Amino acid sequence: MRLTIFAATGGIGRHILGQALAAGHNVTAAVRDPGKLPDEARGVAVDLTDPDPAAMRDAVAGADAVLSGLGPRSVSDAGITSRGTRTIVRAMRDADVARLIAVSAAPVGTVPSPGRPNPPARDPGDDVLMGYVLGPVLKAILRKHYADLAEMEDALRESELDWTSVRPPRLTDKPLTGTYRTAPERNLPRGYSVPRADVAHFMLSALHQPETVRRAVGVAS
Repeated sequence: MRLTIFAATGGIGRHILGQALAAGHNVTAAVRDPGKLPDEARGVAVDLTDPDPAAMRDAVAGADAVLSGLGPRSVSDAGITSRGTRTIVRAMRDADVARLIAVSAAPVGTVPSPGRPNPPARDPGDDVLMGYVLGPVLKAILRKHYADLAEMEDALRESELDWTSVRPPRLTDKPLTGTYRTAPERNLPRGYSVPRADVAHFMLSALHQPETVRRAVGVAS
């Protein structure tokens, strides 16, 4: 497949890139610094904090699907994911590309947003520890991050694209296992963490899973 990967040198993006190349996909990587990319990937210089429409169209033109590992790395980055995703959506619409898979986070299903002001108070997949102890603490500490991701999911739902939002819990740098669990529209019981490599693996697998289209999917070890 012809794939475009945004944030391809980030925590999850670099795993998407490596696994996509290993699988023989034709990859375009949209990053700030294409010099950091392996020779096998076509690089396009894109800065999603100040996007150039022509560069965005060039990045996605001709792609069968787009995968986004975009996410805030610090408090100062809060807002970049929703703004960047809206830019990606516009570029895909202009280039007539339909399939988009983007990284979100497990707590986002219970985070209010302008497009979803009254989400459920507790995710149906959360156990007591996550639903009443860890979850509320995380949402308080990372409030701006999760608000950004919730607005990112608004951008997906408002689009006409064939999107999938992938909601992992705490990310680790453990190696790929391929034995993670997934669940549509809910978190995984006792799903407290997942390797970044497994999230990338699922995102690539979801390209061939039509049941994930226009849905949020929980993924965890």
